[in-house]
Amino acid sequence: MGYMAPECYMTGKASKESDVYSFGVVALEITCGRKPVEARAEPTQVRLVEWVWSLYGKGQLIEAADKRLSAAFDERELEHLMIAGLWCCHPDSTKRPSIRQAINVLNFEAPLPSLPAKLPVPTYAALPVDVSLLSSSYTSSYMNYRSDQYTSSTATTATSTSSSQALLRSVES
Repeated sequence: MGYMAPECYMTGKASKESDVYSFGVVALEITCGRKPVEARAEPTQVRLVEWVWSLYGKGQLIEAADKRLSAAFDERELEHLMIAGLWCCHPDSTKRPSIRQAINVLNFEAPLPSLPAKLPVPTYAALPVDVSLLSSSYTSSYMNYRSDQYTSSTATTATSTSSSQALLRSVES
């Protein structure tokens, strides 16, 4: 569950970008020594990405490091892995790096990205609808329904059904 990119919940489809998201979660998992979702953790630490991003925003990223490492790590390497992990976990798939860009950061061949201090909230656009497919009878029925004055009639239902089917065909194609 914690490895799935936010857009996968909406589309149900995997992509290169969703794979990058999962890679980012694994990077955070390695550095923090915990699972992506810990139901028994403190409320602010239940979701790994949110917790690490909040520490990043406060300038306290190293506090997320696995305590079992006993500070026996190169802080610069750990910081690069954590920030690259957060970058890969950006909620907006268009703002995630390619895997090559992430690897370049991990190899110190590219600068660290500048991320927002707060975890951005993902937004999704609705599917475009061709309103010309909707007949005036269908539109009237919809408007009446919305104002709780919907009245059913055979003619309106038949028109609504054919308009709905035309709309579904246009969305599917």
